[in-house]
Amino acid sequence: MSTPQQKARVGVDIGGTFTDVALEIAGKLYSTKVLTDYEAPERAIVQGLRDVAKDASIALSDIGIIIHGTTLATNALIERRGAHTAFITTEGFRDVLEMRSESRFEQYDLDIKLPPALIDRRDRLTLRERIDAAGGVLIAPSDADMQALAEQIEAGGYDSVAIGFIHAYVNDAHEQRMREVLSRRLPDVSISISSEVSPQLREFERFNTVCANAYVRPLMQSYLDRLVRKIHEAGADCPVFIMHSGGGIISVDSASRFPVRLVESGPAGGAIFAAHIAARYALDSVLSFDMGGTTAKICLIDEQTPKTANTFEVARTYRFKKGSGMPISIPVVEMVEIGAGGGSIAGLDVMRQIRVGPHSAGSEPGPACYRRGGNLPTVTDADLLLGRLDPDNFAGGSISLSTEFAQTAVLNEVAQPLELSAQDGAYGIAEVVDENMSNAARVHTVESGREISKYTMITFGGAGPLHAARLCEKTGIDRFLVPPGAGVGSAIGFLRSPFGYESVRSANFRLTRFDCAAVNHLLAQLQDEAMTFALQGDSRETPVVEAKVYMRYVGQGWEIPVMLRTTQFSEQDVAQLRDDFEAAYTRYFGRPIDGLDIEAISWAVKASSPLPPVQRLTLVKANADAPAVGQRRIFDAKLREMVDAAIVEREGLAAGARIAGPAIVVERETSTLITSSFEAIVQADGCLLVSSKRAAATA
Repeated sequence: MSTPQQKARVGVDIGGTFTDVALEIAGKLYSTKVLTDYEAPERAIVQGLRDVAKDASIALSDIGIIIHGTTLATNALIERRGAHTAFITTEGFRDVLEMRSESRFEQYDLDIKLPPALIDRRDRLTLRERIDAAGGVLIAPSDADMQALAEQIEAGGYDSVAIGFIHAYVNDAHEQRMREVLSRRLPDVSISISSEVSPQLREFERFNTVCANAYVRPLMQSYLDRLVRKIHEAGADCPVFIMHSGGGIISVDSASRFPVRLVESGPAGGAIFAAHIAARYALDSVLSFDMGGTTAKICLIDEQTPKTANTFEVARTYRFKKGSGMPISIPVVEMVEIGAGGGSIAGLDVMRQIRVGPHSAGSEPGPACYRRGGNLPTVTDADLLLGRLDPDNFAGGSISLSTEFAQTAVLNEVAQPLELSAQDGAYGIAEVVDENMSNAARVHTVESGREISKYTMITFGGAGPLHAARLCEKTGIDRFLVPPGAGVGSAIGFLRSPFGYESVRSANFRLTRFDCAAVNHLLAQLQDEAMTFALQGDSRETPVVEAKVYMRYVGQGWEIPVMLRTTQFSEQDVAQLRDDFEAAYTRYFGRPIDGLDIEAISWAVKASSPLPPVQRLTLVKANADAPAVGQRRIFDAKLREMVDAAIVEREGLAAGARIAGPAIVVERETSTLITSSFEAIVQADGCLLVSSKRAAATA
């Protein structure tokens, strides 16, 4: 048994195919992957906790904290299986959710189909009320009208209600009154108001966000209650905290209240994990590449900090085109997410071209090679046929893969219709998914004004290290890092994350008539709110506070973020704010615009617990060749032929060990493919630094 000072810390990430569990105690890491249980996700978590506790030779009672991230809220929105929800809005604005922003994400498609609104029109109700953009009351709602709405909600049998009124982000009095009326009459109905969930301008994004929160709140509240109960019943009597989309940790109670904040919680953990590795090696330009069983996530990490945004989209319907999804207006680690995971299903379109994703085989039934009833080819099936996976040692030997089943699926759905062999069909599937991911990475870096070839990739996830080398070949990236525990990278990222929260609110101030007192009062409110969430964990240390503002030139439609040097403005600070905005604008667009006034639109304050300093490492050079434990024939996509690859076990490799491609480095939760173009050197902390042989020769 461990002493109180040696209590274990556990990160748990539920993905579409696997549930990842990482346990850290006394500087050692233990991890496992368990197939996700869709019927009761908490069962897979408890099983994973038991497995890692057994590996670490501790009891569940020796776990001191569990940090959890999940895609359940995301899946509920994508699959439209949330609560029976009503939406109450201002009279005349019932159809904002349907009308969206009226932008055409597919400009030349005459038959464009907009994604359906999350709340059906029959469930959208209106109240006669109005507040202007400055917060003044134009029409006060009557008690009779609000009571009538409460009667409609009761008669409709709704489980949850979203309330979003025009300009409520400036003055929330009417939303508060409507909630009080509903709460008195219907105390068991879940109620979300936009001024608390997302107090920002742009009614479509704000309304959609509060509707999403209300839609998933009963489901997530029930799940989180069950999770905590089951964990405690299993013997782990410890606090449970939740990872949120902005890269911080909050309490279960806060997560139950604002579950929309959990929509990107798992991927955010992965970005934090990559940022931690970047800081360890002093890398200022990093591309985080996380490929799991269902999706692939790509995030830019500049100066060891993941790129963030205050809005993002869920469930894009037009091949992941920007604007075709469901906008969620909350602070989030910004990344590109595409349906390209190990379980992504491959097939042919009407033009007889190979397509991969976005649909996934998940864990039920899973890829065809899992022998669980799946008969459609997936990326995992293709990787198996290309020799990249060991059928007898997949997921630590917990799953025995069938080459025969994989071959049958690829032949039936892809290869035979194209008159190809099973191996050529598998090659086509792998190339298509790798091209999809490399295109997404290129577009993301170009949109951010960056050159992708200047970046170092940090890859993790069950399938990331298998595909990283080919992505680097396609994008011109010369090197990538595979950290220890890469197969459960997001779960490890939870253990590296701070307790923290970012509070955001819209308030318009032009720099030519800047009200310092009003801005200081607003920033103080945001800081108090953020500090409340940040202190939910270990309150012995003072949280670190950061503030930023989203600004634009007057007349523009969108803003850019500008970090604030102070949260107590004086007249002298306004000139500095102008200079900071113009410097940021120049970085994005090349030059500032003369003669236009500047306005601040939204303000954000982030409070987070301080993290321990990262130990800096220097790169280790090769001093010996790593021993191979065997050999396997694999398909090298760049050479377009089968080659003999050395099999190297990662466990026990010493710092400085060199692995020349073609080779496969195997470990329990993933495998790293080193193609003929690359070689790897084991670093002091166990990371694999994989560099192109061309770059290594000129270094």
